[in-house]
Amino acid sequence: MAKLTIYQYPKCGTCRMAVKSLQAKGNELELKHIVEETPTAAELKSIVANSGLELKKFFNTSGEVYKALGLKDKLGAMNEDEQLALLSSNGMLIKRPIVTDGSKVTVGFKEEQYEQIWNG
Repeated sequence: MAKLTIYQYPKCGTCRMAVKSLQAKGNELELKHIVEETPTAAELKSIVANSGLELKKFFNTSGEVYKALGLKDKLGAMNEDEQLALLSSNGMLIKRPIVTDGSKVTVGFKEEQYEQIWNG
């Protein structure tokens, strides 16, 4: 099995469930604290490209920082590089957990999705 990198926040219940699920299936994990080891804009660009998802799916829209910065109204006016720079400036803006093996990527935690992608 490939080693999985998981960007997570240890106090986040969803992140803990994701880690537990992946470990239970025998996956080797490299845990990265999303605030202390926030991915760079370049790393995020690669992760987003591999995910096949829109960049806006990587924003933690329910987070306090997102709301405090009023990003709901501002994101649309920002280009991709500006959005990537913003995400890389504060790990709490990033939806978590992000799991990647270098080619596949998942954002958030859904047991069924993990079963298909990571535990197949």
